[in-house]
Amino acid sequence: MASIMTNASALTALQSLSATQKNLDTTQARISTGYRVSQASDNAAYWSIATTMRSDNQAMSTVSDALGLGASKVDTAYTGMNSAIDTINQIKTKLLSSYGQTDASKEKTQVEIAALQAQLKSYADGATFSGTNMLSVSTASGTAADVKIVSAFNRDATGAASVSTIDVNVESIKLYDAGAAPTAKGILDTDRLGTTGAAVTTASTPTLGAAAAATDTYSVATLKIFGGGVAASDTQIAQQMNVVDAALKDMTTAATKLGAAKSSIDLQKTFTSSLMDSIDRGVGQLVDADMNKESTRLQALQVQQQLGVQALSIANGSSQSILSLFR
Repeated sequence: MASIMTNASALTALQSLSATQKNLDTTQARISTGYRVSQASDNAAYWSIATTMRSDNQAMSTVSDALGLGASKVDTAYTGMNSAIDTINQIKTKLLSSYGQTDASKEKTQVEIAALQAQLKSYADGATFSGTNMLSVSTASGTAADVKIVSAFNRDATGAASVSTIDVNVESIKLYDAGAAPTAKGILDTDRLGTTGAAVTTASTPTLGAAAAATDTYSVATLKIFGGGVAASDTQIAQQMNVVDAALKDMTTAATKLGAAKSSIDLQKTFTSSLMDSIDRGVGQLVDADMNKESTRLQALQVQQQLGVQALSIANGSSQSILSLFR
């Protein structure tokens, strides 16, 4: 039936053209943004997942920066510890060379030992990075606080977020602690028994030149083989060597702990970088547009659009043929 009130063909052609135009707009948006899901209305579930993972990835970027800062702190302490170990070995050598020597020789050696002791303190005080010093501290009371290095940003199955850290136990590696009692002293300024080198809380200062006693204590930071015109006896020097050797063992253990922390940080940095790349790939698979597919689709839709315009033009022209019936 021919009608001038309702052009069914034109309505059909218009609906088809509108659908084609809508698909064409969608394809053009994907090509211009590069995303198949760029907003919640495109796919609410994928958009939500991608938004959360992008946020987590930004947090992990901050974690990566924190690991870099932490690595620098640990590396600074490690360098200071190694330098201190080299210096305490020299003190040990000086003590050994003074054994059995004359008082005059011991006096000269004491000058060298004092210079090395000052160098040890300089190394510890100088091992500071970004305000953090693990070798020379001043604890008000109790024990020195651990240095916590942010190592990971985690999200569990329920969506709860948490932060992991790599902890460096400063109390077990500190060389000096200027805090007052009951604060425990560091490896180099703590008092040690001359007989065993074990750390003690109560000092028993020996009298230079006297016979060594089982209760005599020394610390690497203050030991001396000559003072007040009197030289230490050989037995006292032997005790001081025990103290230095015990301190050296503790420093070696501390350097091992710092080395382990440094290794852990390096491994975590590598893992974090790989994890960020993995998340980027995962998010891309969810929301990125396939440009090869979209370019092909764009060409097809452009052809459909042209055909739709022609179909609508033909449908609109069909009503003109009704006029011929009245001529």
